[in-house]
Amino acid sequence: RPDGKLATWQNALCGSVAGGFAAAVTTPLDVAKTRLMVQGSGAAASTQYAGVRDALTQILRNEGAGALFAGITPRVMWISLGGAVFFGGYEAAKDVLTPRFEERERRAAAKL
Repeated sequence: RPDGKLATWQNALCGSVAGGFAAAVTTPLDVAKTRLMVQGSGAAASTQYAGVRDALTQILRNEGAGALFAGITPRVMWISLGGAVFFGGYEAAKDVLTPRFEERERRAAAKL
């Protein structure tokens, strides 16, 4: 575009790619978090993992690196979709609302 701004679909694509990349990179942490949550807490619960580092280490040692990326495909797809909707929607709303607010400020300044 001549004004240098991205089109709505381009903003949505940026949000999708950024979200998908972040989801892929943080999947091992999500796996560890889920394992910690599922193990429960309290006296009756069996504690398998002592914390995030311990969970990551045990999963890697006992199940291999692939286990740390379990569920990566649906996670990346879901967060990519969310990134596209949220970032694309945010930028579209900003493009619509910013001129309105700027016009309101110009009118208020002109009255002074």
